[in-house]
Amino acid sequence: MNFAEYKSLTFERRKRVLEITMNRPEKLNAVDEAMHEELARVFVDVSADPECDVVILTGAGRAFSSGGDIAWMQKMIDQPGAFEKTAREGKQIVFSLLDCEKPVIAKVNGHATGLGATLALFCDVIFASDAAKIGDPHVSVGYVAGDGGAVIWPQLIGYARAKEYLMTGDLMMATEAERIGLINHVVPAADLEQRVGQFADKLAAGATKAIRWTKMSANIGLKQLAHSIMDASLAYEALSNSTQDHQEAVNAFREKRSPVFSGK
Repeated sequence: MNFAEYKSLTFERRKRVLEITMNRPEKLNAVDEAMHEELARVFVDVSADPECDVVILTGAGRAFSSGGDIAWMQKMIDQPGAFEKTAREGKQIVFSLLDCEKPVIAKVNGHATGLGATLALFCDVIFASDAAKIGDPHVSVGYVAGDGGAVIWPQLIGYARAKEYLMTGDLMMATEAERIGLINHVVPAADLEQRVGQFADKLAAGATKAIRWTKMSANIGLKQLAHSIMDASLAYEALSNSTQDHQEAVNAFREKRSPVFSGK
């Protein structure tokens, strides 16, 4: 891999383990246009990297990722054609995670919301700090959860719970996420690094091809589901991009107030 091609992501190798860090800590690793482009191709590059067998995805600072960047959202409102590129990249992010033969571990060091939650939940095994919160508040900014939330949440916790969380945008503590099966493990924040490292080493020491092909076998149904849902959910998200409620939510975020939705 040519790490120099990436500006919003940083990389660290430890033997056969490669750790990828979303690196906008001053913005709680909110995904802007540049990071979105890089996330759309990094797992393709990782798949072809001959020097790693296991991947860890995490965030710099005190958050995993707070989701989409508000300034970028305004750009997509002002330039509706920009959403076409975003939608294309959104599919690439999800499908490249599912197609990556190497196991990908989410190290959720802090809050994972919106696209941040989607990134974590499409990883193969998810460890979270006990201080982290997880949720998909797309609706809170007048958006449809089109970037993969509508695919993955029902598969992990069932349709009733998934629809409740996706329609309200409510966040939950990592302990609750573990209880209902949304994530695998919650550990004390001070132990997160060690626990994830131990698990990564366990996979790296295993039968590499058997582990990779087991992942790919388990992902077949999920890939079929993602292919059947993503185009429609992203199209609905594109529609919501042009609503008055979405603009109101963006305005409210900038003005540090609660949005007043009109249903338009």
